[in-house]
Amino acid sequence: MGSHSSPQLPEQLPTPATPAGRDGLAALLADPGRAVVALDFDGTIAPIVPDPDQARAHPDAVPVLARLAPLLRAVVVVTGRPAELAARYGGFTGAAGLEHLVVLGAYGAERWDAATGEVTAPPPPPGVAAARAELPGVLEKAGAPDGTWTEDKGRAVAVHTRRAADPAAAFELLREPLRELAERHSLSVEPGRFVLELRPPGMDKGVALTDFLRETGAGSVLYGGDDLGDLAAYDAVDRLRGADVPGVLLCSGSEEVTALAERADLVVDGPAGVVGLLGELADVLAGRAG
Repeated sequence: MGSHSSPQLPEQLPTPATPAGRDGLAALLADPGRAVVALDFDGTIAPIVPDPDQARAHPDAVPVLARLAPLLRAVVVVTGRPAELAARYGGFTGAAGLEHLVVLGAYGAERWDAATGEVTAPPPPPGVAAARAELPGVLEKAGAPDGTWTEDKGRAVAVHTRRAADPAAAFELLREPLRELAERHSLSVEPGRFVLELRPPGMDKGVALTDFLRETGAGSVLYGGDDLGDLAAYDAVDRLRGADVPGVLLCSGSEEVTALAERADLVVDGPAGVVGLLGELADVLAGRAG
């Protein structure tokens, strides 16, 4: 879809900042039955909290997604979390109207389908278990400060510094030792918001998103994220836009990460802004369908 002329967009929706974003939104509105809305979980539909085990979707997320999902080809949540955990923390399990929702967990290695409630996944790679066993010694040797803690994600292991007295300094202190640990076990390190995650290479949100869009025959996509781990999905949307699959890049804005906001077509204020925008989108599509 070319960007030579700006499509007319409904006044109740914000106007994307780029021609490609405007084309993407216009394509989604023109043929919602072939559109996919893809969303990160933490920081995008769930507020960031000091303890990831306490993360829950924004209270309006499920009601909004339950209105929006039936109007689209699919809604997919793409997250580094285990798929079943994200489904539970999101409140998606058993929610009416979410039959078209899929959670791609562990960066696409796991899949939870709302229609069946089942998780499908291959066995975890051996390098993760080896790195997990070695991790306490690596952290001790590096002088990891109080407040540093690890999260076992099954297919990955994450080291968080958010609770340290100086989260940014702790993050920088551990970056190189964790890179070396990952390298020893053929893993990669994914930096995030005061977190360094060790996981198998080749697992990223861009690969997961591209495969899902191909599988569903999507004609357009809106991807919403907030963190550095979402840049791979942004790259995938950019590639798809070059291959005639229009797309919109949405950023759940925060003061902690600006890299996505600089590339996004639309920037909203955190998860509340994301949910608000999705609600406006549902209103427009429902009005047209009615």
